[in-house]
Amino acid sequence: QVQLVESGGGLVQAGGSLRLSCAASGRTFSSYAMGWFRQAPGKEREFVAAIRWNEIYADSVKGRFTISRDNAKNTVYLQMNSLKPEDTAVYYCAAAQDRITIATRRWRDYDYWGQGTQVTVSS
Repeated sequence: QVQLVESGGGLVQAGGSLRLSCAASGRTFSSYAMGWFRQAPGKEREFVAAIRWNEIYADSVKGRFTISRDNAKNTVYLQMNSLKPEDTAVYYCAAAQDRITIATRRWRDYDYWGQGTQVTVSS
């Protein structure tokens, strides 16, 4: 069982930056694909970014958000720059076991989920 704990959310003005962190338990973190998803009120959960040996991004965040990982710290990060009010959502970290060999945007590929961290961008 893998536990994921997100942190770093908060309130920021449009144009500002935040860095989300997701700390994972387990000894095989480096073999997991890791992803970030978000869910705004009244909307479905949507893919944001993922990393394995490659990185992929949703078109809506490409060029503004950067996903990275530190395998020594069992942590994945999401650096969010040039934030917009439409980025307001609960952000979730997810982990996919090593059967998933590339970064994936499909939520069904992920086995473990964090509790989420709120990001609010004011205009």
